[in-house]
Amino acid sequence: MRLFASAREAAGTGTDVFDGETVRDVLTAAEQRYGPSFGEVLKTCKIWVNGDDARADTPIGPSDEVAILPPVSGGTT
Repeated sequence: MRLFASAREAAGTGTDVFDGETVRDVLTAAEQRYGPSFGEVLKTCKIWVNGDDARADTPIGPSDEVAILPPVSGGTT
C-alpha cells in the first residue's frame, strides 16, 4: 500500500504491506493498525489499484499496489 499527503501523515508512513483479498480487507487492516484518525482521512480518499480507480470490493493479489489518494487542492486565485 502507498499513502499520500494527509493519509501518509495520519499513518506515519508512506508505504506498508497488508494481506487481503479485496481493497476493503486492506483498508480495514490499515485502519486497525493506524487508528480512528486514519479512518477519518480514508473517508475523503480515492483508492487506486495498480493505477486504476478501485472500489471496496475490487479484488487484489499479493503483487498489486493499493494507493490511498486524499483530495488535492491548489491552483491560483
